[in-house]
Amino acid sequence: MNLKVISRNVGVALLVSALFMLLSVFVSLLDGGDTALAPLLISFTITFIFGIFPFFFVRKTQQISLKDGYMIIFLSWLLSFIFGMLPYALWGGPFTVVNAWFESVSGFTTTGATILEDVEALPRSLLFWRSSTHFIGGLGVVVFLLLIIPNSSPVRLRLTNMELSSLSRDDYRSRANKTVYIFAYVYLGICIAAFISYLLAGMPLFDAVCHAFSICATGGFSSRTASIGAFGSPVISIITIVFMFLASIHFGLIFVALMNRSVRPLHNPVLRFYCISLAVVAVITSLSLKLQGIDDSWGSAFLDGTFHVVSYASTSGFAISDNISWPMLPCFMLILVSLICGCAGSTTGGIKVDRVIVLFKAIHMQILKTLYPSSIFEVRVGRRILHDEEIYPQVLYIAMYFMLLGLSAIVILLMGDPNGHALTGSVATLGNVGPSIGTIGSMGNFNMEPAPIKFVYTMNMFMGRVEIYPVFAVFSSIFNRKY
Repeated sequence: MNLKVISRNVGVALLVSALFMLLSVFVSLLDGGDTALAPLLISFTITFIFGIFPFFFVRKTQQISLKDGYMIIFLSWLLSFIFGMLPYALWGGPFTVVNAWFESVSGFTTTGATILEDVEALPRSLLFWRSSTHFIGGLGVVVFLLLIIPNSSPVRLRLTNMELSSLSRDDYRSRANKTVYIFAYVYLGICIAAFISYLLAGMPLFDAVCHAFSICATGGFSSRTASIGAFGSPVISIITIVFMFLASIHFGLIFVALMNRSVRPLHNPVLRFYCISLAVVAVITSLSLKLQGIDDSWGSAFLDGTFHVVSYASTSGFAISDNISWPMLPCFMLILVSLICGCAGSTTGGIKVDRVIVLFKAIHMQILKTLYPSSIFEVRVGRRILHDEEIYPQVLYIAMYFMLLGLSAIVILLMGDPNGHALTGSVATLGNVGPSIGTIGSMGNFNMEPAPIKFVYTMNMFMGRVEIYPVFAVFSSIFNRKY
């Protein structure tokens, strides 16, 4: 393991964070130097020094091993969390060390869970930094690294496949060294389009920037305590639904559709399954809200239900109403979509619909093999035939996901779980969804959770964001010296 190469590339991730800290300083200066100016300036200085330091002593190299790549991923995220908590911790207020860590991890992993009970109490510069962590984490700390790793590096493709899952490649054809640029183009395009749309809908400039940063990352941090509901605008709510959905589908499909000026690439079995699932769950949720008297009109019921189903499925976590008083059925629907979530190749978390489709087809194939052992069957997704070496990791991932979910809930129960959120909180954090139901629901927060439980939730966020395998790979390479 080459520590010099690792430190140089991790330094790039820290410099990206330092850049956005500096932008936050400018926001503070534009506001006349608010109370977060000194904390942001100190944080920028510390982060910049640590980020730039390796560049003075380590030469740029094209030789990056796979183990180095895994360690770069792990440390880039971990150090981004640590340095990203500095502005919160130095500012103080509700940010104890644990709370600052929680908010930083939630931001960079685009989970959107928060400890804040009054978001507007923060100065605008700190709110800008808070939304910036979503923007950085959504694009992916590793994507920033891949933009500077040489194309000839043998690890580039492997890192790309880890950061941008390739399950949905049926209608997505591009050279490997362009994958990262495609992801970045679509990501920035969604961000800019959302920003312009919000401005045209009447959202104030600062709020439009913060929400655009969050929505392209499917994050959920808002500049308002009441989230999207604070604006009281059905137009803004509908715009948010559209962009939450766009950010939750495979970016490669969006890119190909735009480049070909055709909707044919969108005739994808994964996307079709995702859209039908969202529609069915949204209708069930909306009907329940209206028939059980939560919403007064059919229009508000369908807006409410559709908004929150798309918000939870896309792992965005925005809200237009508080679901703390919702009946059991719509709450169950939200938990269900929080498990599956969006498509591979997007900024969503969770299991992802691609893996669910593979699992269903693998189960069907196994049943047919049991009935007709002498016959040969294939798992086919669209025009693509999946082989066992492609099916096995996806099925194994789902098993690992539920094992971690159960383990997290058990650990939290052993810690006492005073608020009764062991399972629902684990689903929300491991899936990078953010909100759940009850007091940690759509307009709730995690402030009342004990510090040890908050730490467990942050571990869930990290594991969910990097999709489990890289973390296990790093610990395996550290403790197993044979390979």
